[in-house]
Amino acid sequence: MSSEAITQSLEAVAEKCGDPTQLVYARVFERHPDLKPLFILDRDDSAKGNMLSQVIDCFLDFDGNRHFATSMISTEMVNHGHLGIEPKVFSSFFNIVKETFEDVLGDAWTEEYEAAWSTLISELNREVEIQSS
Repeated sequence: MSSEAITQSLEAVAEKCGDPTQLVYARVFERHPDLKPLFILDRDDSAKGNMLSQVIDCFLDFDGNRHFATSMISTEMVNHGHLGIEPKVFSSFFNIVKETFEDVLGDAWTEEYEAAWSTLISELNREVEIQSS
């Protein structure tokens, strides 16, 4: 995988829109309206922002040395499972993050970014499958 392309794209997203939390979660709730009630107390988006930050940290670790990403995915699948969230929602969330970032960057989304993100998301989704079997 290409950590440099992932990092560059994340920096470009931050430069272009600042905090992408609202953009990501608007798409999450559009595709998974059943998740919205779980965030009823998150009036300032801090929980959503924290979760997105943790996911991005997980992406970077998974794309790099994998010190904690696989354990984090496993742990969060258990934690979220207690809320009735199925493993397939993790894969959907990962895809939504990529799609949102691609939309934010528009024409600035390069072939290198696409290749790096597609590989990363594919590997993450494979990890979700492994963890859920």
